[in-house]
Amino acid sequence: MAAAARSVPADPPHIPVLLRPLLEAVSPVTGLWLDGTFGAGGYSRGLLDAGADRVIGVDRDPSVADLAAPWAGAWGDRLRLVEGVFSDLDRHAEAPLDGVVLDLGVSSMQLDQAERGFSFAKDGPLDMRMGAEGMSAADLVATASEAALADILFHYGEERASRRIARAIVKARTVAPIVTTAQLAEVVARCLPPQRPGQSHPATRSFQAIRIAVNDELGELVAGLEAAERALNPGGKLAVVTFHSLEDRIVKRFLQVRSGQAAGGSRYAPEAKPEPARFDLLTRRAVAPDPAELDANPRARSAKLRVGGRTDAPAGPVDRGLLGLPKIMED
Repeated sequence: MAAAARSVPADPPHIPVLLRPLLEAVSPVTGLWLDGTFGAGGYSRGLLDAGADRVIGVDRDPSVADLAAPWAGAWGDRLRLVEGVFSDLDRHAEAPLDGVVLDLGVSSMQLDQAERGFSFAKDGPLDMRMGAEGMSAADLVATASEAALADILFHYGEERASRRIARAIVKARTVAPIVTTAQLAEVVARCLPPQRPGQSHPATRSFQAIRIAVNDELGELVAGLEAAERALNPGGKLAVVTFHSLEDRIVKRFLQVRSGQAAGGSRYAPEAKPEPARFDLLTRRAVAPDPAELDANPRARSAKLRVGGRTDAPAGPVDRGLLGLPKIMED
């Protein structure tokens, strides 16, 4: 095993965020792990180096297997790649898991590929799909009602000018289809004050919101957390890295609810029977990048890590109403 580890190239094309504190929080790393957002393989490599016997790498992006081909084979049967969504992770695992890692949101390599349509920094087709199927961002922008677009921008992007932007998108698409990232970024930017030095691009929140809607990222997240609860061995670890407040709030509330730490319900409702804790909180607060990591990787600035440890209580249904999922208008 040691020889295989040494033969793997040392420099991955993507810097995994919060890898060191993640490995410290889940130590010791042993047994079977599942990396539900394989991407460029940074977390999977880190887990294998740290002592995992085997890692199952799952990703909905069909291109990741080709990107991993030059180095993945060096790990032999210790690394298995699966094309799929992490909401099905309990089906992808061939046995109960000792750990699950989820790195949410869009990866650096996806942002850097103009043809994927995730970023306004590089003009490309307005796609934003993490997988190869389903509705693209161009389809959403072309067909969603003004009210639905405003809802998506407000709830998923926390964009205060959501109604103004939705109105502008609907008006612009009557003139010409919005099919590129540059077109959409221009429509959004015209609705907001000019970008000042040090500020994010005016379209940042809108692009985030549309990407989340296209990929049903928050629904996938909740389903993935539920699947992790079903798949983990007692004592198994669940580590989740988030990049914006919506994701972090859902992960935080899930771990609170499943550890018995969530606040009670209405004072007018009858007292609910306490359920057994399915997780222990291994990080009482979210772990953020330290200054050294931020210097090395500025994209890590909004990242937060939360970790839970699975108890021996059987998995059970989750009240999704307690997790803070936004309610989006449907056309």
